[in-house]
Amino acid sequence: MEKKKGMGYVMKRLLSCVGEYKIYVLLTPVFMIGEVVMEVLIPRVMAQIIDVGIPTADTEFTTKMGIMMILMAVFSLISGSLGGRFAAVAAMGFAKNVRNTLFGKVQDFSFANVDKFSTASLVTRLTTDTTNVQNTFMMLIRTAVRSPFMLVCALIMAISINPKLAMVFLVAVPVLGGVMAFITITAYPRFGAMLEKYDALNSRVQENLIGIRVVKAFVREKYEGDKFVASAEDVRAAQVFAEKIVILGMPAMQLSMYGCILAVLFFGGNMVVSETMKIGELSNFISYITQILFSLMMLSMLFVMTTISIASAKRIVEVLDEVPDINDDNADASLVPADGSIDFDHVSFSYSGDTDNPTIKDIDLHIRSGETIGIIGGTGSSKTTLVQMIPRLYDTISGTVKVGGRDVKDYTLDNLRNNVAMVLQKNVLFSGTIRDNLKWGNEDATDEEIMEACRQAQAHDFIMSFPDKYDTDLGQGGVNVSGGQKQRLCIARALLKKPKIIILDDSTSAVDTATDSKIRDAFAEHLSDTTAIIIAQRISSVQHADRIIVLDDGRVDAFDTHENLLKNNEIYREVYESQQKGGDE
Repeated sequence: MEKKKGMGYVMKRLLSCVGEYKIYVLLTPVFMIGEVVMEVLIPRVMAQIIDVGIPTADTEFTTKMGIMMILMAVFSLISGSLGGRFAAVAAMGFAKNVRNTLFGKVQDFSFANVDKFSTASLVTRLTTDTTNVQNTFMMLIRTAVRSPFMLVCALIMAISINPKLAMVFLVAVPVLGGVMAFITITAYPRFGAMLEKYDALNSRVQENLIGIRVVKAFVREKYEGDKFVASAEDVRAAQVFAEKIVILGMPAMQLSMYGCILAVLFFGGNMVVSETMKIGELSNFISYITQILFSLMMLSMLFVMTTISIASAKRIVEVLDEVPDINDDNADASLVPADGSIDFDHVSFSYSGDTDNPTIKDIDLHIRSGETIGIIGGTGSSKTTLVQMIPRLYDTISGTVKVGGRDVKDYTLDNLRNNVAMVLQKNVLFSGTIRDNLKWGNEDATDEEIMEACRQAQAHDFIMSFPDKYDTDLGQGGVNVSGGQKQRLCIARALLKKPKIIILDDSTSAVDTATDSKIRDAFAEHLSDTTAIIIAQRISSVQHADRIIVLDDGRVDAFDTHENLLKNNEIYREVYESQQKGGDE
């Protein structure tokens, strides 16, 4: 695995995202080479003016050389501008494709895959890491061609003028190369650690913004502020630790550059005095040495940027190489659930995959199509975990889950999940109108179908009380509706799917008992052919179900009707009596 993740593999993996921008990637170095050729020839023309035109007072020759220099400069400017533009287009297009590929990959992840990376880390990889790679990519297609080509051409021209004077480079280049190698090797792990601190900072910001109402309700702004400051300080310290090595590059470059210029001026000046070298040639040589050293400086910057982006590139490829632990590669695309029956055949499950310590332990349940099933259990009894295996949000570690008489793995994920509607424990709405959010259940739903689903979910009346009714704009996460209203909108969204199975995971906890009763009545009237699974804390929400599952520590303690459970199950009876006593009080 480690061999697979070498830099050669990482680069090949990312370069596959260049896609339709290949032409811009190819054109960029072509124009960069054109710019370099002109820049290298201009000093030679200038030397001709100094050594030939001026001493002989040949105005015609000087004018002709001057016009040639202007044309060469214009051509160099146009080539450089086009090269820069093509590089920018290629880099931005490349970054777009990387983000699209990353985001598409994340969409294929199961809950377990997302848990492995964390949401904050995935956000960092889609933003900061991709930006780092984009900037380096743009530098590579420009500078990685321009600077070496400039270095070679200028060095050839300098040697052609005076081979002895060109020997000064034999001292400067190895020294500079050694410094750059040291920086690259030392800085890479430091930048990797810095990006992990970015992950932690993003996680802190995300957590704070999502829970901002709780923060304010408990007056914990200072506490959260202190935690953020600590995270920001960790990022700063990591950046400084990494940059301490990187900043050595520029002083080393400048030392080499100025040392070479001083050596050339000293030895070249003596040659001019001894008339073994012309003034124009010395001026020409200084221009080339400046080009050589500038090329080395740009290459050193490229090394630094590459060092920073190596860590980012590997983090991106980690996501691209992650294999979703749930897929439907072997599923039958034509197969859809025949009905809403559900079977758990000796099912066990563990979040860590540890078969010796399962969260769900040998569940054996058989639910008939059209039944309404309640699930009761204490906190941590794995109620949510159990139902999440029905639409394959998680897969079992042993045993089989069947829907419509077939193993859920026989269906494509689309066909399975389009027939299993689930209102999650944490209700989520998205930016947009109420209508937009409801159409997540069925994008082709008519207005009448939308309103009917809302009536069944007891949401129609409060929606109509808004000035814009179904076109009311919801803030991010549905911040401008109450918890109970949000729950009812999520139920309506699920109903629009017209599923064979609907799962309500504690989805009426924020509504009053009267509204809860109306929702159950609507289900009984309109969803008689749909299997309904209702997870609840209140027994009143499930006592009218056909049967009720009592979960205890990941096991089925009982599965029977309300009346029989009251007679025969101690856990159920204790919960019922405690709730009845609380209601009486």
